[in-house]
Amino acid sequence: MSNEYITGKVKAIIGAQTDWVTSTHPVEASEVRRFHHATMDDARRYWDEDWAATSRYGGLVAPPGFPVHAFRRPPASPDPLDDMNKPDYDGLSRSFSGLPAVDVELPRDLNGGYEYELYRYARVGEKVLRQARYKDIVQRDGKSGPMVFVIIEETYVNEKGEKLLKVTNTQIMR
Repeated sequence: MSNEYITGKVKAIIGAQTDWVTSTHPVEASEVRRFHHATMDDARRYWDEDWAATSRYGGLVAPPGFPVHAFRRPPASPDPLDDMNKPDYDGLSRSFSGLPAVDVELPRDLNGGYEYELYRYARVGEKVLRQARYKDIVQRDGKSGPMVFVIIEETYVNEKGEKLLKVTNTQIMR
């Protein structure tokens, strides 16, 4: 194997997790409408209140991936785009979902994809909570050199603690 990028400092953050973060707003029908239009999923459970009220859902629900997008910037918090006029700003960060930064001396970042495990739909009116953790950080050698895979697991629940969604995100540093 080439240079070892998984140092003791990097190993120490494997398993690190955030506190639970609550969405700034409950799931709103107007947000669900925009989301189901964007995903081109016109199932009645997302927009037809009368139909949804008599369905097994008992009311309007959001599409399966919605909880990931339920988190908006809270009032009076810094706008991440404020830094866009800085010469070195590229919109990327090595800190994921509020977790500690991954200190690896590799210059490039690549989105390695997402895996979703769906448990139940978020209902209109519910607040969504999220917790993230570093599931694993591993190094592999590829044809073009070393790569570090950062596996981030995010769990989404409603305010009753009912599991909605688990997302596993792979980030590749090379």
